[in-house]
Amino acid sequence: MAETHRSAPAQAGYWSVLRNNPSYRSLWLGEVVSLFGDWFNLIASAALVSHLTGSGTAVGGMFVVRMLAPFLVSPLAGVVADRFNRKWVLIFSDLSRGLVVLGFLLVRNPSQVWILYALTAVQLGISGFFFPARNAILPDIVSRRQLGAANALSAATWSVMLALGAAMGGVVAGEWGIYPAFVVDSLSFFVSAAFISRIHYRTQLFSENGKPKDETVLAAALGQYTEGLRYLRHNLDVFAIALHKGAVSLTVTGIFQVIQVILAERVFVIGEGGGTSLGLLYAVAGVGTGLGPILARRFTGDRDRPLRLTLTLSYLISVAGLLIMVPLASFPLVLFGTFLRAAGGGTNWVFSTQLLQHLVPDRVRGRVFSTEFAIFTLTNAVSVALGGWLLDNTGLGLPAMLFWMAVLSLVPAAAWTGWLLFGKRSTPPVEPQVQEQEGAEPGLVENRSDLRHS
Repeated sequence: MAETHRSAPAQAGYWSVLRNNPSYRSLWLGEVVSLFGDWFNLIASAALVSHLTGSGTAVGGMFVVRMLAPFLVSPLAGVVADRFNRKWVLIFSDLSRGLVVLGFLLVRNPSQVWILYALTAVQLGISGFFFPARNAILPDIVSRRQLGAANALSAATWSVMLALGAAMGGVVAGEWGIYPAFVVDSLSFFVSAAFISRIHYRTQLFSENGKPKDETVLAAALGQYTEGLRYLRHNLDVFAIALHKGAVSLTVTGIFQVIQVILAERVFVIGEGGGTSLGLLYAVAGVGTGLGPILARRFTGDRDRPLRLTLTLSYLISVAGLLIMVPLASFPLVLFGTFLRAAGGGTNWVFSTQLLQHLVPDRVRGRVFSTEFAIFTLTNAVSVALGGWLLDNTGLGLPAMLFWMAVLSLVPAAAWTGWLLFGKRSTPPVEPQVQEQEGAEPGLVENRSDLRHS
């Protein structure tokens, strides 16, 4: 099989994508605003649950809810992303989440924590529609040569907003209280929807047999989602790539979400209830997540094989970060270990996403990304629940947990390396590319009924 990178077009620069593609620029600006609010919300929610309950299990329960909600809606979310205008799916998701988040202001005492859990479930359930549609729309509004830069730029944005939002959210929670963060998050969703509404995008979606999709979504959701699963069963290379985010969340990121709350609240306490130190941990993770894929892409470009090889390296970088944290010698060392752990995880996330966007045809892209997101959220929920239970019910301390997380991370690294050596790689589908020259209308996706066949 010929290397796919031999025929790949030259990669685009980050500024070039923003300058020449107004549709991507609008999507990116929406991300900037909504992600900033998201990290305010996460810091505030974790600090609020910890303050009201004082329980590691309760904190873990909040993260479990955050993960299980999008998992439960993933079958329908994937079908919606493939059957409806993806731009309007994104806008409706943002507006709905903006309203839901205002309900967090009602949670004031331990007896009302269930309200926070319920609203979190609704908010993240709606997010379960947003993220597959967002990943699926990206190849529709950028060209193949812009895709790598757009992915890396989005990851860097996620990371910068994590760094800024978490740091500022930690300061706000530590100095002025928790509730202003929820108001900021709500407003951010409305602003994001306004930016996304400016995307130039229209598409006429078709069913698998090429006829217009005229039946109801609910009636067809199960059958069409099953078709997406069948695609993964017949394309094991794509399925292996779709497992990476789940593998990282199961071995590292899920448990670490609970560990870092405990680190901030009980070990390295800065600010009220450790709110400031928790913000710093998230902020450093944001920097690592953003810099990791950008630095790695300088060596890999957008070439298939280097991207695949770097996925193995990403696990090893995370392992190194975890081992640095094990002694809990000082807060700066923990921050440095967090940086490395996040750099590896961020590289894994961006490169696996880019490979899927290259390999998966448009007709099933939403369902593949919703399945990938379902795997990620389910493994994250399991990992978070396990982490909270271990902290509350066993004598396994934080250093031992960090050590075993590092050991377990070597398992998916070894499995992926084996697939690289002995597995069969998929080739990208041949599909029309969007225009990217100055003055053209980007993000215009015409009738693709000729592509929608099995």
